Amino acid sequence: MTRTATIVGSGPNGLAAAVTLARAGLHVRVLEAQDGIGGGARTVESTLPGFRHDLGSTVHPAAIASPFFRAFGLDRHVDWIVPDISYAHPLDGGRAAIAWHDLERTADALGHDGHHWRALVRPLVRRIEGVVDFTDDQLLRIPRDPVAAARFGIRVLEQATPLAATSLRTPEGRALFAGVLAHANTRMPSLAAAGAGVLLAAYGHAGGWGLPRGGARAITDALAQDLRRHRGTIETHRRIDSLDDLDWGDPAAGDLLLLDTSPRLLLTAAGLPDRYAESVRRYRYGPGIAKVDVALDGPVPWANPDVAAAATVHLGGTRAEILAAEEQVARGRVPDRPYVLAVQPSVVDPTRAPAGKGVFWAYTHVPSGSGFDATETIIRQVERFAPGFRDRILAIHSVPAESRSAINPAEIGGDILGGAFTLRQSVRRPVVSRHPWRTPLPGVYLASAATPPGPSVHGMAGWHAARTALHDMTGLELSLADLFGV
Repeated sequence: MTRTATIVGSGPNGLAAAVTLARAGLHVRVLEAQDGIGGGARTVESTLPGFRHDLGSTVHPAAIASPFFRAFGLDRHVDWIVPDISYAHPLDGGRAAIAWHDLERTADALGHDGHHWRALVRPLVRRIEGVVDFTDDQLLRIPRDPVAAARFGIRVLEQATPLAATSLRTPEGRALFAGVLAHANTRMPSLAAAGAGVLLAAYGHAGGWGLPRGGARAITDALAQDLRRHRGTIETHRRIDSLDDLDWGDPAAGDLLLLDTSPRLLLTAAGLPDRYAESVRRYRYGPGIAKVDVALDGPVPWANPDVAAAATVHLGGTRAEILAAEEQVARGRVPDRPYVLAVQPSVVDPTRAPAGKGVFWAYTHVPSGSGFDATETIIRQVERFAPGFRDRILAIHSVPAESRSAINPAEIGGDILGGAFTLRQSVRRPVVSRHPWRTPLPGVYLASAATPPGPSVHGMAGWHAARTALHDMTGLELSLADLFGV
């Protein structure tokens, strides 16, 4: 009898798990609560017809670097656009710091800080595969490339203290790195923020901060097509509120259930051991995001021309301003002058908007579950560096943190990272274990961003969960080479 696998959630991790199990010979079905697949990795016309916005992230450096996606051959299915500029950081007075894909160009433009930027990033870029291997798995193991892991760890420790500001001394250099640190949506400086920032900066000069032509849905569409080619099925409008109401098979016969969801769904199952249930209850969720999608009648009128060519823009001013804004969020407040992560995909991908028009989205960090509408706050922060932005707006679609779970039920309180991004939860995600994807329930596994390696579109949590499930079923250690023949 062919064994079956049910996957709850069709985000990149859920689909990566589904592809793995279908290629291993199981009958796989994916259940998705929404009317379309992808979770946050969906592309919709949320403002006006012809303006294609991503519900979650647009730029995917982790997908380009992902061992799973590289073995899968995602580059054969997705037309990647890798901009010359990985990210830009405008400052007052028309100045800007630019992280070019070219490391040397970035360092040269930073002047006095060029040497420090090279020292920070170049050793990681040179051993990027070892860095990715270390960071794309759980941390309780011996790394395959100890040198790469050591170099990464040293730089994280350097950047995790207040003294880190002395390694980059110019306003441009300090702001450029602060902007990438703030992706972690946590207190700064900290080990968690430093880990995220160092890795993202290395991605920027290695494979680059690429985006799929046409939108994030290109990634999930490629996975879904592969799943269907291997007899898998996908059912939309299938919201699962309790595992006890889910008919997913017989674990004694080897049937599997993988959850690309918040770990909280496990609490609905009868028989969950008290100790594990308490760990799930103690698992923390972080601040949320308030996001706005904007349709424009032309490009954003940035004061600095280099910023106009960047797909990703970090707004927030100086390093000190960004640290202060993130501290306010951590204390449960909405900053007046927040850190804003903005993306303007239409400057490099003309398929995203009608000719001559522009697609723009931005989010800012807010307290968990906040109902704050960030539209005006974000517009003011953009106008600070792009006077006239307001006059180019055709339409806006705003989603506060409290409404994010309607898009993706795993985004508890608007937390898009799958759980608070802290040092403790980099190891305890959601439990401390060498195999955190395995649950105490027979045949049930977690395959979401609440497990290692955590957030970003990389599919690795799904791969690790499916690989663990197959090992428990067969005793065999499946490799990516076994699965994809590479």
